[in-house]
This record gives sequence, structure tokens and C-alpha cells, in this order.
Amino acid sequence: MGRSSTSGEGTRPGVRHAGQLGWDDGLYEDGKGEAPAHDGDGARRGASHGGGRRGGSRRAGKRKKHRVLRWISLSLAVLILGTGAAGYLWYEHLNSNLRKGHRSAGNSAAKKTAPNAAGQTPLNILMIGSDSRNTAENLKLGGSKSSVGGIPLADVQMLLHVSADRKNASVVSIPRDTRVDIPACEDPDNGKKYPATNALINETLGRGGPGCTLDTWEKLTGVYIDHWMMVDFAGVVDMADAVGGADVCVKQNVNDVPKPGVPGGSYLRMTAGTHKIKGKQALQWLRTRHAFESDFGRSKAQHMYMNSVIRELKSQNAFTDTGRLMSLAETATKSLQVSEEIGSVKKLFDLGMQLKGVPMDKMNMLTMPRIIDPEDDNHVLAKPGAADKLWALLRDDESLDAKDRAKAKKKESGPTAAAPASLAVTVVNGTAADGQAPTSNRAAGVRDLLQTKGFTDATTSSEPGSALTTEVTYPKSSGTQGRSDALSVAKALSIPTSAVKEEPDADGLTLTVGSDWRTGSTFPKAAADDSDPLEGTEAVNGAKTGCMDVYWPYRQM
Repeated sequence: MGRSSTSGEGTRPGVRHAGQLGWDDGLYEDGKGEAPAHDGDGARRGASHGGGRRGGSRRAGKRKKHRVLRWISLSLAVLILGTGAAGYLWYEHLNSNLRKGHRSAGNSAAKKTAPNAAGQTPLNILMIGSDSRNTAENLKLGGSKSSVGGIPLADVQMLLHVSADRKNASVVSIPRDTRVDIPACEDPDNGKKYPATNALINETLGRGGPGCTLDTWEKLTGVYIDHWMMVDFAGVVDMADAVGGADVCVKQNVNDVPKPGVPGGSYLRMTAGTHKIKGKQALQWLRTRHAFESDFGRSKAQHMYMNSVIRELKSQNAFTDTGRLMSLAETATKSLQVSEEIGSVKKLFDLGMQLKGVPMDKMNMLTMPRIIDPEDDNHVLAKPGAADKLWALLRDDESLDAKDRAKAKKKESGPTAAAPASLAVTVVNGTAADGQAPTSNRAAGVRDLLQTKGFTDATTSSEPGSALTTEVTYPKSSGTQGRSDALSVAKALSIPTSAVKEEPDADGLTLTVGSDWRTGSTFPKAAADDSDPLEGTEAVNGAKTGCMDVYWPYRQM
């Protein structure tokens, strides 16, 4: 399955802070560093005239007041400018900490979700944990010297989805040993090109960097991913320390050490109950696999930790406390590598604020539905039907909570669709989105199907399209009537209603035949799966705390 690890200790070197500022110019009006003496002389001159003593005193007092006001004004200006300069240097210092990379490795094919009625769009961020041992800090925290220089693997992969209205969020993990179709990728650092292949998803990091991992997720799920973030072992330790620890719980004692025939281990050692963990122990928790029985158990433990961290940050008012934010920003910018379009402190701060208002009970975390790979029982595949349903919910920005989805459907209503013969539908061949050659005459074939269903005004487009999944789009300007008409097209061909989407710039009703329907006269139905997509996926809700079960061979202290 994965690499074996050995324990070790180490921390990342401290970050050098911005230096103290100084100013060379004096505060005096003449700019020469000497105080003018004319005010005092003037006061004496007024006193030498018998009738003008009181007037001279008043003039001297006014001049003194003006001088004091000028000094106060100049001092405040210097203070403000100095604070601004220090702030600017600190901001630039944080920006310089950030390591950046290309969002995609050249094969990002998913379509971005259209804005909702309020103009909001969902946010999707791919979070990657690298097992690289190519620094001294990372080597101390796990691995042998022979692993130095090796191609890193993306051993942790999670997609954070925040709904367009920012009222709910979800995190979906894909196990590292999932076999998938990996698209062709190009390494942006050296220009090396990798052909498309079928392999384990954790290998994507070594085939073009995080951008290739993102492209692979998009190919598998059809979900447009806005950004990626990556962290290594040392970064996890530093971030765990910066947060100040998070509570985790085990039902039994745990001692995750090598066993006969089972090498490797995280060396997590903990008594039964709840513990606040940080630093190296947090990394051990996140890496524990054998004691939590499998990669799926490890994913659940990771989700529990993430929920605990978010609760901890909320309790610290970390989203609003400036001082706390500064402390976290220092560590975060040094620990993270991010896609270049979010490669600044301000953009990362804005992203963090997206989670601020999401209630904990509206945060759901789970692991992809899967089946055992028939070619290798050490590997898994995305479960047909169940995984497809999960991806559709993410693409359509629907809550993973079944109760929330039911409420949304009750609110949804619209006018009666127009007669099929009166609807002008344009059919587009988008089958080439998966990197394969487009199916010849596919648009014409589906057009003919529509015409047999009564849509006699259906035509084809001479321009090819690109869609991983088949979709029916309608113009935003057509409103609820346009949606009803589009739903009638989808229903006629047994296309799921989740494929119906509003398109702000669309000219009319359009059916784009995607890579998921390359051949045949019947839309390929997903395997029957009416269950909640959270069922059987180690789901964890943010408002609930729980304890991990420990596999019995690892309970002996």
C-alpha cells in the first residue's frame, strides 16, 4: 500500500521578521535639525514696549500653540507613515514566504458552475498533503535517508466545497490508492510531458505537480476546482503548533508501531479518551493508518481533526482577532504552497473568510464511495452510481445533507414547459472533453433522438463543444420558463435533472453531449442508488464530536 515510515523529531526553522524601522529626517520646520529661536525673541521684543506687553504676550502664546500643533501634526504623520511602512514591509514579508505554482498542468477541462440568482458562485479548493522527504525537516519527521530525492506522492487529497451562498461546506477525500484515469500533464517547472495513463491517484503529484492532481480530480468528478493548496510534513507540524492544538479522541489505547509482517507506523501513542494534540503528535494522528485499520479510517481521523481545528479557531475568534490572524498568517504563508492565482496574503485571507459564517452543523466531511479494484484488492475504484451522485451534488452546488436537499426541492417550482415542437434546441458534440477523439456525428445522432421525441425543431451546431458530463443549458434571461423548457428536454432523453443548468451568456436552449455519453441511443443511467451519499463513507459532521475505534492489535501500550 504505502511507504513505511520511521519516527523522528524536528521543527522548521524560524522565520526572520521584518526589521525595525528608523527615520533620518528631523521634526523641525526648517528641516535642518535645529529648533528656530524667533518665537522667544519675539516675546522679549513685545515686553520692551510699555503699552504692548499684553498684546505681545498673546501673540507669543498663539505662536507657541501653533508650534505645538505643528509638532503634534508632524509627529502623527510620522507615526502613521511609519506604521504604514512597517505594515507594508510585514505584508511583503508574508507574501515572500508563499511558494506558488500553476493551477493546472494543461488539462483542466471542467466547466465552472454558473452564478446563482445573487451572482454568487461556489468555491472549490483541492487540499493536498505531500509525503516529500526532500528537506531535512521532513526527513526527521518520517522516512529513511534512501527516500530523499524520491518523487513525492500526494498521499492526502481532499476537496473543500463551499456553497455559493456560503451557508454550507463539505470536504470529500479520495483514498490515495484509488485507481483513476490521469490526463496528459506537463510539468510547469521543467516542461516535461507525461502521457495520459491509468494509475493510482497519488502518483499525479510526480506527473506535473499539484496542477496534474487538480486536472485528474476534474476529469474524475466533472467539478471545476478554483485553487489548490499543498502542505508537507513539516508544514503540518508548524500549523498545528500555530493553532495551539485541537481535541481528538480514541475509544481505546493506541500504539501505532510496526508489527510482525506489517512494517511502518506513525508511532502515535495515546491513552483512551480525549486529548489536545499539536506539533509532531498532530502529524502522527493524521498519518495513522494501521491503528485506525485502513486508509479510510485514517481519512475519518483526518476529518475529525479538521473539524476540531475549525471549532478551535472559531473559539479563539481567529477570523476577527487581528493579532491572532497575524500569528497564523506567519505560519500559514511559510507552510503552504498554493496555486498562483491565490498567491498573496490578501487573497488567502479572503478565502479564509469564506468559511467564517458557515455553521459547524452545515459542514460535512466524508470519503469517496468506493469498491475494491478487481485488478488489485489493495486498490479501490470510485463506486459506480454512488460516486456519480456525489460528484453531481458538488457540481450542482447542492448540500450533502439530505434534509437540506429536500427543503430546496420543495421550494423549487416553475411554469409548464412549452410544447416540444415549439422549442428550438441546439445539439453540440462535446465528447472530446476527456482527451479522446470526439465521437463522429454524435450531435446529429442525438438530434435525431430528440426529433423522435417531438422536438422537431432540434438542430446541430457546427462548432464542437467540450463537456465531461452531458448538460442542458438555458439562458439566464429566460428565467423559470427557460428552466422548465430545459427540464423537458432532459426528461425526454432520461438525462438527470442535475444536468440542467442556467448559462448567463447562452443564446438559446442547448444540449451538449458530453464524454459520459459517447455512444448509444439511451443515456447511460447510473447504478440505482437512492441512499444518502454520506452513507458508508465515514461521514463526519462538524457539530458532532466522536472517538476513533482502534484496531485491536494496536491497543497494547
